[in-house]
Amino acid sequence: MEHDSHTTWEFNGSFYQPSAFLMMGIPGLEALHHWISIPFCALYLTALLGNCMILFIIKKTPSLHEPMYYFLSMLAVTDLGLVLCTLPTTLGIFWFNMRRIGFDACLTQMYIIHLLSFIESSVLLAMAFDRFIAISHPLRHSSILTKTTVIKIGLAIILRGMVSLLPIPFLLKRLTYCGKTELSHSFCFHPDIMNLACADIKVNVFYGMIILLSTVGMDFIFIVLSYILIIKTVISLATKEECLKALNTCVSHICAVLVFFIPMIGLSMIHRFGKNVPPLVNTLVAYTYLIIPPALNPIIYSIKSSHIREALLRALRRKSESDW
Repeated sequence: MEHDSHTTWEFNGSFYQPSAFLMMGIPGLEALHHWISIPFCALYLTALLGNCMILFIIKKTPSLHEPMYYFLSMLAVTDLGLVLCTLPTTLGIFWFNMRRIGFDACLTQMYIIHLLSFIESSVLLAMAFDRFIAISHPLRHSSILTKTTVIKIGLAIILRGMVSLLPIPFLLKRLTYCGKTELSHSFCFHPDIMNLACADIKVNVFYGMIILLSTVGMDFIFIVLSYILIIKTVISLATKEECLKALNTCVSHICAVLVFFIPMIGLSMIHRFGKNVPPLVNTLVAYTYLIIPPALNPIIYSIKSSHIREALLRALRRKSESDW
């Protein structure tokens, strides 16, 4: 990636491919990019420190070495990956107006962003399954979700994402591009790149839709089904206090699900059906989807999870005592 406002073309018979794309910051507010970068830096810093803190606390607290917190660790690692993937290009535009990104570099960033998004969706489903087992079958929870089972689930999540998304870069490389090379965001998205082609993109559209529905779509459906079963179990509990205690263990996860899926669904709808949506709305929804969840998830779990909160307070007390 380098500071440049022009792209060159590679010509091979009737096949055209840009050597680079031009990324965009916030349309219409280019003059304010330096000031806009301040809240973005705050969000990135919150996401980096918050998720590192979650990982540190879980690693150092033996009582948190159980399935719920193993899955939370996976979520934190995924969020760190999303932050580190988008931070260089976003702040590069805001600070230095570095808009140019090489074609292959763009495809690589796109693959990693979509892979991490798919992994986050699957981890949220695994966390819903964990809550269902913990509430519906509490005595069998530790025997069903053993450490080995959790590792197998994690590997299956990664493998599913990698295999399902692997054809996407190759489907984009086969297309002919012409004319416009300006992307809609400060990072690379599959629909964004695909719409710059002047070839038939029906295969890309169809495959993208099938993969989205069969992965993220199915994850969301199973999360909803998990909570329907959880609610049925909770209703059957003897006392109101038991109901509230059981539901309280799910609040953090429900918040994380909403924070992730609402902007993701919104962005997917805009890219596929919102041709008349103002560019500013498109950009803001994309930033909400990729930056807000990594920043909010550690805060949500630190506030709502008493175990995380107590472990954090113990760590802070030990730090203050060692300083004295």
